[in-house]
Amino acid sequence: MWERLEKWHKNLDIGMTKDKYLTLCDQMGQDPSEDKCPPEYGDFPVPLQQAIEVFNRLGDRVYPDIGYMGKDYTSLPLHMDVVGVTEKDIFLEALVRLDAHLIKRSAEQMKKARDSVKKKGNG
Repeated sequence: MWERLEKWHKNLDIGMTKDKYLTLCDQMGQDPSEDKCPPEYGDFPVPLQQAIEVFNRLGDRVYPDIGYMGKDYTSLPLHMDVVGVTEKDIFLEALVRLDAHLIKRSAEQMKKARDSVKKKGNG
């Protein structure tokens, strides 16, 4: 399940969806591979779907010159109650993984932007 979540993240980052993948395979005359096919929201178990839903509802903590620092979990208990979370261990692990992915991606983007500014300054 966690590998599929990571695969989902990577495909979202590059804009690849299941429909795009299937279209690409069709255009290239290849049979789709289940291993290569990007997962979709509905492919995940309910606790993971709930985590994605709640994660998207939570506010972001973003700071200038630092970037995305993670979600604001102040309202988490309310959201968990609203969506009816019962499998809290999977749900919370999913939230941690979702947040870690965005924090890492933000740090990479900030580094790339700083490096670009440095190159322009030296040019």
